[in-house]
Amino acid sequence: MSSQKKSWINIPDDSDFPLENIPFGIIQKGENPPEPATRIGDTAVSLSALCDYGYFDDLGIDDLTVFYQPVLNGFISLGKAKTSAVRKRIRELFEEGNESLKSNGDAVNAALFPANKVKNLMPVYVGDYTDFYSSIEHATNVGKMFRDPDNALLPNWRHIPVGYHGRSSSIVVSGTGIHRPKGQTNPDNGPKPVFGPTKQLDFELEMAFVTGKETELGESIPVEKAEEYIFGMVIFNDLSARDIQKWEYVPLGPFLSKNFGSVVSPWILTLEALEPFRVKGPEQKPEVLPYLRVSGKRNIDINLEVALKPENENEETVVCRSNFKYMYWNMSQQLAHQTVNGCNIRVGDMYASGTISGHEPGSYGSMLELTWRGTKPLRLAGGNTRKFIEDNDIVTMRAFCKKDGLRIGFGECTTKILPAK
Repeated sequence: MSSQKKSWINIPDDSDFPLENIPFGIIQKGENPPEPATRIGDTAVSLSALCDYGYFDDLGIDDLTVFYQPVLNGFISLGKAKTSAVRKRIRELFEEGNESLKSNGDAVNAALFPANKVKNLMPVYVGDYTDFYSSIEHATNVGKMFRDPDNALLPNWRHIPVGYHGRSSSIVVSGTGIHRPKGQTNPDNGPKPVFGPTKQLDFELEMAFVTGKETELGESIPVEKAEEYIFGMVIFNDLSARDIQKWEYVPLGPFLSKNFGSVVSPWILTLEALEPFRVKGPEQKPEVLPYLRVSGKRNIDINLEVALKPENENEETVVCRSNFKYMYWNMSQQLAHQTVNGCNIRVGDMYASGTISGHEPGSYGSMLELTWRGTKPLRLAGGNTRKFIEDNDIVTMRAFCKKDGLRIGFGECTTKILPAK
């Protein structure tokens, strides 16, 4: 299906990036400085160049230097009214029949580049990062594996969006290789642990939102206003070392098992672009406390998939198909809970959803669940089998929304697992 809006540049059928999308990211052309950009079809569009040629001059943006920064934090700080105006202007410039940019050959040459010829960089500087645990299917599966199958969820799970503060400096952009981490494990529950590379490296299929406004210490964000503070979303692969995690997580939770690398997709999709795909979330029982109560459609219908490809195989294998709409705790509830104690937030902070699993085994968002702790190995297209991720495997996550002939997507979030250093 084609996008609903026509453009004077080619947008392939079923592209993740029609004119209705207009995401934001950071690109680098050769040795030039990093710069803000958007993507339309298979074309990367430099916002710096559009600014150079005056296309944003009449939008009432006082600080045009935001279009020349190596991260989007300053641009996002303009506020949704201004960033929405920029999206609208870009859409107008590329709509079929608009000659304003098309007829300006110098501007076209300066601003448009094949997307596969530019380097994607981290879109924002992430000052703080929270990882939630908000899929009831995932939490139930893990509880069945490691605790009492009849009481898989801990008593607090249906009352609070459980989360922990992660390591923001080890969040990297798609295409970055991640080395297999080393640490302590106790594989046979022996008298003492052993040290070495993890033998149970896993992906976690997650989405993450990026905050676009700041609060002061002591201030709380009401759940009904939480989306005013959310700029947009990315795919988030929260790589995990399960054997290291099993040994270290009591009593304070994940540490070395989670902080060695998480990978995000390069383009931030605004909540505005995702608006047509809203759905209601699962019914929450028992009823949550008043500060977490929401109404309306707070979940988003985002199709998700994970593919695994060993280096020596030509074909990838899709091992998981899931959906963000399954989330028990939504983004508004997560941010309201994060700040209810007065925790302050900043522009560019990242909040990951936690592993997203559905009801069926093929929708489980981690190898831990897909292979049920390695007891049911997956067979890949080339004949190999996998219990967990092996060295030189390539993990690719994709996410897209589709409704009434309109497709809007996030592109890919890809990483290659490198041997331990």
